[in-house]
Amino acid sequence: MEAEIGIIGGTGMYDPGALEGATEAEIETEYGSPSGPVVLGTLRGRRVAFLPRHGRGHTIAPHEINYRANIAAMRSLGVSRIIAPSAVGSLREELGPGRFVVPDQFVDMTRTRRGTFSGGGSVSHVSMADPFCPEARAAALSAAGGAGLGVTDGGTYICIEGPRFSTRAESRLFRAAGADIIGMTLVPECQLAREARICYVTVASVTDYDAWKGEAVTAREVRSTLERNAAGAREIVARTVEGMPAERRCSCASSMDDADI
Repeated sequence: MEAEIGIIGGTGMYDPGALEGATEAEIETEYGSPSGPVVLGTLRGRRVAFLPRHGRGHTIAPHEINYRANIAAMRSLGVSRIIAPSAVGSLREELGPGRFVVPDQFVDMTRTRRGTFSGGGSVSHVSMADPFCPEARAAALSAAGGAGLGVTDGGTYICIEGPRFSTRAESRLFRAAGADIIGMTLVPECQLAREARICYVTVASVTDYDAWKGEAVTAREVRSTLERNAAGAREIVARTVEGMPAERRCSCASSMDDADI
């Protein structure tokens, strides 16, 4: 049971039906159980592993996700690249609902999550100056363009604890701090992937304008926009899988070589 590319599906991405020859694998890691069974199969000619981030039926809150087990499960399957679609709110007028964003930076505002594999007598300080794989980002941007979907190259994703949405004051503060989109799941998922030497890219689907713009954000609004975006998001993921370079020339695989002091 091995896979080349992992897909950690966010809200609205639970259908792995496009995978050919799909089988399920129950995986237990030293960090516990991942969010659910991993579905293995072939997508656009590439061997992939699909994992629903929130569990089937969206039963796991953002702060309750066992991110370490999810990444460890992918690593155990031989995954070298992860594509992580997610839902976000917009902090910029020009990033309206229905837009896709492939961010290049993040700000961590979470508080309770286990964000590293380091510890227990081993301390590693991984560099996150450039947190996303440049090759995976290029593949995702090309995929969105090829699908004819509106996509923004770059931006700062601010990750909050959740599961509540922001207050208006928080939303204005995040805008003033320079963030462009806001979500609840990027951290620590992306930094754990870096520690695991796995390339990582997130494709963010904008569902709302957050609280700064006027109307309060509701789960119903988010769900409605996600349903409209779902087909486009799945197409971007499939095209990204198809267009991912077979050979890694990025530095993600060597990310931990200089992490120990």
